[in-house]
This record gives sequence, structure tokens and C-alpha cells, in this order.
Amino acid sequence: MTSATDPFAALRLDGKIAVVTGGARGIGRAVVAALTAAGAAVAILDRDARMAEETALALAGNGPPITAHTADVGDEAALERAFATVAQHSGGVDILVNSAGIGRRHPAVDHPLADWDTVVAVNLTGVFLCSRIAARSMISRGGGAIVNLASIMGFSGGGVYPNVSYQATKGAVVNMTRALAVEWAGSGIRVNAVAPTWVRTDLTAALLDQPGVLERIAELTPLRRLATPEEVAHAILFLASPAAAMITGHTLPVDGGFLAQ
Repeated sequence: MTSATDPFAALRLDGKIAVVTGGARGIGRAVVAALTAAGAAVAILDRDARMAEETALALAGNGPPITAHTADVGDEAALERAFATVAQHSGGVDILVNSAGIGRRHPAVDHPLADWDTVVAVNLTGVFLCSRIAARSMISRGGGAIVNLASIMGFSGGGVYPNVSYQATKGAVVNMTRALAVEWAGSGIRVNAVAPTWVRTDLTAALLDQPGVLERIAELTPLRRLATPEEVAHAILFLASPAAAMITGHTLPVDGGFLAQ
């Protein structure tokens, strides 16, 4: 069916191979579900092997396969092995979603250097390592799409809690998205990002359960609520799909109007 008769045809990913880091839970899990529903075969890459396997089994259906692979995004050798396994079974990578992320909330004057280094390793170095490994495969296949998880905190120094390492790394992801988009455009690789507002996941649970925090977020957000993992996943699906074929180097806020203020 052509796009002239089916307005949603440009969102289809039939025959595509996608890797989703941090795909075992939260936003990553919602992304796996969305990409699979659009026709892509998805490889979950997560450091929690049990959760990755359980997610793959839970989301499996009659459509494209979902496989689980174990690696820490800060471990280059482990990533190389995981991506090589994906390529061995499926032929390569067409789509990468860098969803793995962590936060370590401390006031800046008390922020342990070890926690800073851990956040940088996952949120920034991990995105770089996964992107360049995937790009090598995409170049050989004539192109591809990478979607990074940034954050509204990559554009704002505010929020509801001191979070300097998270904010710094997510700001860096925004500009790395631009840099890689320009560098790889000639190879047919599009690189974009999404910048979600607060979403209830394991990453934010401790913060969101604090008294008054949900009310404060409502005050800060024009739409007066959190985003759902599925709402973020839908934006990622769009950026990964042919519907966004002329979009590269941009970060799409999924923020209920937070950054419009």
C-alpha cells in the first residue's frame, strides 16, 4: 500500500533492524514495543540480562523477532560483541535508539567524582560508542537512523532537584546529535534526539515519590502532567521512520510545553 492511500505507510519499518539500548524497561521498553509494532526486528541491548530476556518474551508476538543482548554501554568491547552478534543474525543495523541512561542527584558542591564519572560513561560516552559502532554498519547498508535520548534538562538548568551531572551530559547529547548528523549526512545516516519532560520510570521513581514533587512538575509544565513512556516512544518512532526522511540534527521536545516558556 502506498503513502497516497495509507497516510501511516511512511511510519512503517518493515524489514528494518533496530537496536534499542536500555530496552528492558521504561522508555526503552516502550520504544521496543513501538518499533516492533511498526514492523522492525528489534534487538534489546541492556546490562540486565534477566530483564532483557523477560522483556523480549513479554513483547514477542506474531510479528518481527525481538532478541535480548547483554552489555554495559560504557564497555566498548562488550558493545562490539553485542553489535557483532546482532549483525551475525540479522545482517546489520538500520536503526539505533540510545535509550540507556542514569542519574545521580547531588548538589554540585557535594557531587562524588565517582558518580560524575558513572553518569558521563553511560549518558554521554555510551551514546557515542553505540552510535559509532552502529554507524559503521549503517554506512555499509547505505544509511540509517539514530535517535538519542536527551532531556529538557539538556536545555534548562532548572528543574526540581540539583542534578548537574545529568543536565551536563544531556546537554552534551544535544550537541553531539548535531555534530554526528552533520558528519554522517553524506553517508545517509540521520541523527536526531528527543528531549522528554519528566516520565515515571525507574530512573525518576525516587524523585517523583517525594512529597510535593508532582505538584511542582505540574506548575512547571503548561500541559500540567508527566509524559508517558509511550508518548516519548511515538516521537522516537517518527524520527526513526521514513516520515522524518528530511529531518536530521534536531532534538524534538516531548515536554508538555516546558521549553516554550
